[in-house]
Amino acid sequence: MYVTTVRAETRNNAEMGLTMKNADTEVLNQLTRWVEEGIMSWLCTVVKTWGSSPRPVGSLLCCNKDGLVSGSLSGGCIEEDLLERLKNKQLALEKPELLIYGATEEDVERFQLPCGGQLHVVIEPVSTKTHLPELYRIISCLQLRECIERTVDIDTGEMRVQEKERFQHLIFSGDFETTDNEGKVMTQTYGPRYQLFLIGAGQVSMYLAQFAQALNYHVVVCDPREEMIKQWPVEGVQLIVGMPDDAVKENANDHFSAIIALTHDPRIDDMGLMEALKTEAFFIGAMGSVRTSLKRRERLELLELSKKQISRLHAPVGLPIGSKTPAEIAVAILAQLTALRSAKKEEVESADFRDVITF
Repeated sequence: MYVTTVRAETRNNAEMGLTMKNADTEVLNQLTRWVEEGIMSWLCTVVKTWGSSPRPVGSLLCCNKDGLVSGSLSGGCIEEDLLERLKNKQLALEKPELLIYGATEEDVERFQLPCGGQLHVVIEPVSTKTHLPELYRIISCLQLRECIERTVDIDTGEMRVQEKERFQHLIFSGDFETTDNEGKVMTQTYGPRYQLFLIGAGQVSMYLAQFAQALNYHVVVCDPREEMIKQWPVEGVQLIVGMPDDAVKENANDHFSAIIALTHDPRIDDMGLMEALKTEAFFIGAMGSVRTSLKRRERLELLELSKKQISRLHAPVGLPIGSKTPAEIAVAILAQLTALRSAKKEEVESADFRDVITF
């Protein structure tokens, strides 16, 4: 048994025992529950940012007529303003609307946006049970860690969903500057981004988490040492308190995941690697010297793993760039992942068969 949480706006989520997956799943699950109960609700999506914006494109928030909220657009005054407008029936009553925050200096000061920052947000009313089949289909795909694409006509509110092979960034078609919504279409993919599952909440993991998020990885950090999780400083990371074997099976058993052991404690690392080498993860690595890595392979053989399974292990992990500091080691690891993904992509694009893993 383990506890998992997402570090977002608060610092004490790990102490609250929250059980969460990724933020999109939480928002869409909550929206579905409200729609099932017949509560007037809205789904809000960041479709464009400019300058220093507080949340990236694709971020989700849902809210209902009672002022309840799940997700985040800014973590501040934008949510308060949006809820006030919806409560007063000032926007998105029947069809989607596009709202721009930070377009004026007054906006920037009022909403405490970073200098020059802007958020373009689509607000969709989701008030009838006619949307439930699409919502159920989306959630089902998310539970299976599969990708699904949702397309919304901003002018009419018409929504279509279809399954996708891989994650793609949000696309917004149409002119942001016009008030006319004709021709404006939002296309968003929900589902697994490339995921970095880190065993251990140490210093290398902290740098890896920061750098990997900049490369658009979803980052999961698992550590049985609760005090390490409580001290974790990096925002936007899914945190798991517990031994990594079960967590690996539940959270990282797919072609989108990379799993890396970083604790230097064989009792923790080996438990995670034992299960990781049985998964479909595209990359499995472990930190340590050449000598340490040889001993680790010997221990894994005693755990009844086959030579083929053990051969998947990248250890010592990271490109040999002479890295010494935690930040340098993180750079070496991500460089190796990037090189591997690029090589796989070229292999797939030149192949004439379908059973190649696509990255």
